[in-house]
Amino acid sequence: MPVLTKAQQKQMEERETMVASLPVQLLRDAADYITEHGWTRGVYERETGEVCTRGYSVMLGYWEEPEKTAEAIDAARWMHTGDLATMDDDGYCNIVGRIKDMVIRGGENVYPREIEEFLYTHEDVSDVSVVGVPDERFGEELCAFVVTRRGGSLTEDTVREYCRSRLAHYKVPRYVVFTDGFPMTVTGKVQKFKMREDAIARLGLEDAAAVKSA
Repeated sequence: MPVLTKAQQKQMEERETMVASLPVQLLRDAADYITEHGWTRGVYERETGEVCTRGYSVMLGYWEEPEKTAEAIDAARWMHTGDLATMDDDGYCNIVGRIKDMVIRGGENVYPREIEEFLYTHEDVSDVSVVGVPDERFGEELCAFVVTRRGGSLTEDTVREYCRSRLAHYKVPRYVVFTDGFPMTVTGKVQKFKMREDAIARLGLEDAAAVKSA
């Protein structure tokens, strides 16, 4: 039995409140996801974890690349998607970010996508991408790259104050960088690792970047 299934159009129409959710349902009798505490069967909990999938629809592995296959598919044949998600009481999965993008600030897990989606609600924000940058005190801090809408007027302080109005203090970007665009792949994905490198250089964080975390 496949773990991930598509919801029918009628199901989605009945769930008008699921604007941010994927049209994907994890079957309760076969679903699993990983939290920071390890494997969890409690799919009714709203804790964030990594979505894993298993079934006939999952690939056997990468052609002649056993090491890469082992990184993606574990011994129990669960494929680790790298997506972070929560699950509601009806078994619907809401993607909240990617593991590789997650920022750990002072022991708190912060998901850049949450901050990005909030900043998109500001009328003067055309585009935004949030990355983690090294910090000697907290391990990582947040840096928001913002593209201002034409005719808009934004400052670093106004962006931070807007975040403080709705977000927890540790989710407020310490750094705000205004830019005309983001480095992209040929498939249109934002290259956050390049933005992190750019932020380190712009903000003079080379010393913090050289500190090895535990």
